[in-house]
Order: sequence, then structure tokens, then C-alpha cells
Amino acid sequence: MMNAAVLRQFGETPRFELFDEPVPSNEEVLVHVAAAALNPSTRLLASGQHYASPKQLPVVCGVEGVGRLDDGTRVFFGVRRPPNGSMCQRTAVPRLFCWPVPDGVSDLVAAALPNPGLSSWLPLVATANLAAGETVLVLGATGVAGQLAVQIAKHLGAGRVVVAGRNETVLTRLRQLGADSVISLTASDEELARTFAKEGGNGGFDVVLDYVWGHPTEVLLAAMTRKGFPSPPTGTRLVQIGDSAGPVISLPAQALRSSGIMITGSGVMPNLELLSSAFQQLMDLAARNQIYIEVEAVPLCEIETAWARADMHGRRLVIVP
Repeated sequence: MMNAAVLRQFGETPRFELFDEPVPSNEEVLVHVAAAALNPSTRLLASGQHYASPKQLPVVCGVEGVGRLDDGTRVFFGVRRPPNGSMCQRTAVPRLFCWPVPDGVSDLVAAALPNPGLSSWLPLVATANLAAGETVLVLGATGVAGQLAVQIAKHLGAGRVVVAGRNETVLTRLRQLGADSVISLTASDEELARTFAKEGGNGGFDVVLDYVWGHPTEVLLAAMTRKGFPSPPTGTRLVQIGDSAGPVISLPAQALRSSGIMITGSGVMPNLELLSSAFQQLMDLAARNQIYIEVEAVPLCEIETAWARADMHGRRLVIVP
């Protein structure tokens, strides 16, 4: 038996309990877990409302983390077979979903960075096809993923990065992470629309990474379809990633018909080669201290308290066995 964060009922808080030791299959390896990030997707899976939520309970929570193989190799791993999870002392994962972690990256950062980092990197590269010099708007930039999106867009060659968010405290430090201009989503609709138009400049927004959806996106689309709003030669590629401000929007037909806006989801899983390449580049940036993510370690025995916390303010909690 081992210590683990065990989910016995969808929608409830997992508990610190003893759980059966994992038994790897022929295609799996045993990982001695060092750290596992508490990501929003982890909570969603545990709610039972995600398409990939487990079919049977109980299970160990968490689908990714950092640990060591029996030979001492330190890896970032992805769990693929319930009831195995990452918020425990040991887990079994496919060999193909283990990636070496550079020495210069701490366990906490290595566990926390890939999920939000790849949620920005892959949409920019594989979905939006960001080109050097283009202007990027990060809608919802004060969360962990949004803060990373600012840094990644700059690293990938964006000419200008405009950020918008609701957390005023985090907004004030986004310029230090590379943002060229900052927009508060707490402004009135009319003021916000004017600010979007102003920050669009002469060329408009080439790429929009949308982590909020809901009403802020409605205001943005209304602003972009007004007469005189600049439009890039190839149109605006809006990539829908999150819905922290609301799950639905009202979308006027003219937003798509007359403005050159293309709205695409980010949920398509890339091939393993692209995923591995993006992961390695993220880790290399972290090893050189060229990308920043705020993390906080929480002991596994405090999983119930950590699960209930709502005071992250742009940091990622990392569960440590």
C-alpha cells in the first residue's frame, strides 16, 4: 500500500488515503513520484464532467508529474491508465510518455510548467501558426497559462504582445514578463471596446489566445467588427483555450462574415513528435531561467485543504508526496 490522493465520488474532494501499489504492464514503467501539479484539468477530471474523466472509481487523482525511474532517471511523465494517478508515492506510466528533465530545473517547476506551458506553445505553433513580427493578444493573461503565453509568444518571435486580464495585482507585473501593453477587463464594456481598438493599432491582432471566453470575448468581437477596426492581411486567428469567464458567447454572424476572424479550438492532441519537441524547448528555457512560473509546494497529506483553495493568484500548487 502507498499514500495517495484518492477520489471515491465525482464532484467530491479527494482524500489522503492508503491505496494499492501500482503494477506496471509490459509497456509501462514504475515511477517514484516527486511532485505533481494541481492543474485546473485535474479538478475537471475529478468532477466527472470531462470527456476523459475515469469510468470507474476509486482512482488516484492527477495525470502528470515528475519522478524517478528505478534506474534513477528523472522524468516528467503522463499517466494513461486508471486507477493510476500522479498524486501518490508511486505510479505506472507508459514508457512513451516519459521525458527526461534537465538538471537545471527543479522538481516543482518541472511538474508545474508543461501543462500550462504547452497550452500556450502548441496553439501558437500548431494552431495559429504564429509568424515572426505578428501581434498577439492574450485574453486572460493573469492566470498561470496566460502569464506563460506572454513569455512564450515573445520567445517565438511575436513583434508585439498585448495582454488583458481581471487580476489587477498580476496585471501590474506582466510587463516584466514581456507584455508591451496591458488592458484591464474590469473596465466598462464601452471603455474596454475603445481600448481594444486602440491597442489593435494600425494592423489589428494577428493572433488571439483566449483563456476566458464569455462576456470579455463578446466585447472583443464587437470591437473588432466595428467600422474602422484594423484587420491583418491574413485575418485574425482566435484560438479558444479556456472559459474562465463563461462557457458560451453570443456570436453575431458578421463577426465571421465581414471581419476575417477565424475561431479555432485548441483541443486537438498533436502528434507525439511535436509534443516532445515543445516539451524539450520549454524545459530548456526553464533550465536557462528564461521562463518564469510561480509555484507553491503542498504536502500530499494536505490535499483536501489544497483542493479547496481559491487564492492561487497566478501561481500553481504542486503536490509533494
